[in-house]
Amino acid sequence: MNNGTRIMKNTMFLYFRMLCVMLVTLYTVRITLGALGINDYGIYQTIGGIVGILAFINGALGTGSSRFLTFELGRGVTEKLKQTFSTLLLAHIIIAIIVAIVAETVGMFYIFHYLNLPDERIASAIIVFQLSVITAIMSMTQIPYTAVIIAHEQLKIYAYISLVEVIFKLGISFAIVALPSHRLEFYALLLCIVQIAVMFLYRMYCYHCYEESHFYRKKFDLSILRSVGVFSGWSIFANLTIALLNQGTLLMLNTFFSPAVVAARVIALQVNSAAQQFMNNFQTAAYPQIVKRYATGDFTGSQKLLLKSANFSYYLMLILAMPIILLADPLLHLWLKNVPDYAVIFLQWSMVQSLFAVFDTSLYYALYAKGQLRENALISPTIGLIVVFVELILFKLGYSPLVMCYLFTLYYAILGIVIKPILACKIANYRSYDIIKMFCKCLLVTIILIPIGYISTLVFNKFTLLGFIEICFTTTMMTIIVVGVIGLNNRERYLICEGLKKKFISK
Repeated sequence: MNNGTRIMKNTMFLYFRMLCVMLVTLYTVRITLGALGINDYGIYQTIGGIVGILAFINGALGTGSSRFLTFELGRGVTEKLKQTFSTLLLAHIIIAIIVAIVAETVGMFYIFHYLNLPDERIASAIIVFQLSVITAIMSMTQIPYTAVIIAHEQLKIYAYISLVEVIFKLGISFAIVALPSHRLEFYALLLCIVQIAVMFLYRMYCYHCYEESHFYRKKFDLSILRSVGVFSGWSIFANLTIALLNQGTLLMLNTFFSPAVVAARVIALQVNSAAQQFMNNFQTAAYPQIVKRYATGDFTGSQKLLLKSANFSYYLMLILAMPIILLADPLLHLWLKNVPDYAVIFLQWSMVQSLFAVFDTSLYYALYAKGQLRENALISPTIGLIVVFVELILFKLGYSPLVMCYLFTLYYAILGIVIKPILACKIANYRSYDIIKMFCKCLLVTIILIPIGYISTLVFNKFTLLGFIEICFTTTMMTIIVVGVIGLNNRERYLICEGLKKKFISK
């Protein structure tokens, strides 16, 4: 199987996963919100935010593990691959223990002294926190196994297990509806059990299919640990900023406003996360090939593949972002029985932020493939900390929660169209002309589509079912047409048409 076919096949598996996961997850949120109520749902997400900050290294560790395992797999040295896995697993176990200790001290201190909760909900918050800590530390020890699956590009297993996970979560939502009391506590407990069960499924599969996923104590290599430590150290610093931005914002919303505002923010992020899966699926399928090409010395091929994946990722996000932004109000009212204040505008701005975040995420992998994250880890977090600081000051001065939306949009715009392109050119030897060309295509497509979307909301009534469908269909089809005509070159159009013919017409 050639690389292009493998990327396409893995993308199809991930899209199948995404579609099922998205539908089930969105319905699960609806049931859960109805069962817990806006306040308890906000409390659960706030507690999760505390653990999210304490477990911020999860993302960094996953990035480092995937990069080094994929790199060694690309080089084809089996013994080195085994040493890398064993070293990573032991490191993750040690870090998980450290995080548990910090969580039980710093996290509990924050709950008792700073968290804005009714007195009668403190006991419930502590139970939820303890269960969240257990889930977090187990997730840390799971990271090397997930990295092995991604490195081998066996993403169908990733898709199947994800389906099992969301089905169980849907079952949990229905189960807590039937409970007369203590729904919040049982919800956290059942989620913890499901997460642990899913982790064991991944481990069993890796253990039986990949020899390198066996732990060999004697294969621990301090030199590998140092290399991963340097790489992940910078990534950990960067992920701390992401945790402060996302989870810290939830905590600040809880401190200055109410759990209902937290729930509104989380609901917006749930929809946004579901939409981002379209982009992430293509990126997840393409990035192992980007790293492997770099590992074998095909630097030009690695760069071309990354820039193409960035273009396609933006178009995929735009196809979803346009109708969601235009139809946010009726969409949330159709989805939820009780829509919290600010949820609609939070959702609209989060989709705008996601469009800028596509460039930030895509160009990050130029630095990721080379293994040099220091500059990014110094610049991006600095900007992020400034955003958090400004956000805190504005909230203290009595500003609306909407300032969060404006600050986040500015943050992702600076990272995506200024910082990451400069770093990609300086560190990974990308040409500025190629990056600007990519930006111009995306910008031109967007400029053409904005008035089309606005006119469709004037022509059709979005608050009727027929109007909702008409706007969704019109904007989606026009986006596809404009992308096909302007966003793609002749070769890309030809390859897509040929792929569709083989997939459908030949059958």
